[in-house]
Amino acid sequence: MKTNTRSNHPTNEPVTSARYECIMLVDDNSIDNFINKQLMESCGFASEVMVCQSAQEGLQHLMTGKNLPQVIFLDINMPEMSGFDFLDAMQQMPEIVKHHCRVIMLSSSESFKDLNRANKNQFVRKFLNKPLTVDILAAIKV
Repeated sequence: MKTNTRSNHPTNEPVTSARYECIMLVDDNSIDNFINKQLMESCGFASEVMVCQSAQEGLQHLMTGKNLPQVIFLDINMPEMSGFDFLDAMQQMPEIVKHHCRVIMLSSSESFKDLNRANKNQFVRKFLNKPLTVDILAAIKV
């Protein structure tokens, strides 16, 4: 089993490595972001969880090309720019971003229209309903 000694506090004990090195949450709901971040870190899903409160903030980070997330958990319904608008903007991203980042759409609604639209997008690997749970995270393989 791999170990990772990176930590926010000094320690001599190694930390078991997470399934994913870097994850990005893109959601305007700060409570959902807080809960999802804590869940992902505590169950070993991700070593680093970046939180973006808007689609624009997420896109700005991706445009830097630095510290690219392996998986982006993307909310559909956000003000100013929706998750689908975010996906449209990803079309203009450099190839490295398009090939490195896999998207999981999150929604609190069970709209078949949203599900169908998400499933037709080349970047979307899964469509999940909120809230995330340990069992849901354990089943994710993207």
